[in-house]
Amino acid sequence: MIDASHEPFEKNIRLTKTIVQLAHRQGISAEAELGTIGGAEDSVSAKNIIYTDPEKAQEFVARTGCDFLAVAIGTSHGAYKFKGQAGLNMELLKQIRQRTKVPLVLHGASGVPPEIVRQAEKYGADLMGVKGVPDSQIKLAVKNGINKINIDTDLRIAFDAAVRKVLYEQPKDFDSRHLLGPARELITKVAEKKIKIFGSEGKA
Repeated sequence: MIDASHEPFEKNIRLTKTIVQLAHRQGISAEAELGTIGGAEDSVSAKNIIYTDPEKAQEFVARTGCDFLAVAIGTSHGAYKFKGQAGLNMELLKQIRQRTKVPLVLHGASGVPPEIVRQAEKYGADLMGVKGVPDSQIKLAVKNGINKINIDTDLRIAFDAAVRKVLYEQPKDFDSRHLLGPARELITKVAEKKIKIFGSEGKA
């Protein structure tokens, strides 16, 4: 994965093409990103979403040779994705799909499940105002061309909620196996639900 989306278009192409060539020499596929989504990830942050331009997406894929393209259609990193109503630009996604042949990726697509948030808050988390991408929007995105979806925030919240519950209910237990076991189980449940939402159940 090479993310130079915060760089000017030509520099993004130049950096991405270099990584793609290095990866391909080793038989490794490369994912790139065009357009910026909101929020922060690692050391890169963006206050505003810069939507992916369909024509530039076509040019970008052709010139870089990337195998996957992460696009910006309205998502955001983290748990505080939207101030108002959540909405992805499906018409833009359709246009990008028409102009590109590589699999499309949706970053920052966690749903931030309310039931998991409530459990985390019950045992001490301060998550007021968190809001994710509705399942209905994700299903539409898949229908209109998204092939890979990143949901790291959902898994982090599940881990946090489960660990907090054990620490609260069993304050004298310091065995890491007892702490992490329930976290693993809750993450698994979230992942299984996501597989169904993505329409991937039963597919290899």
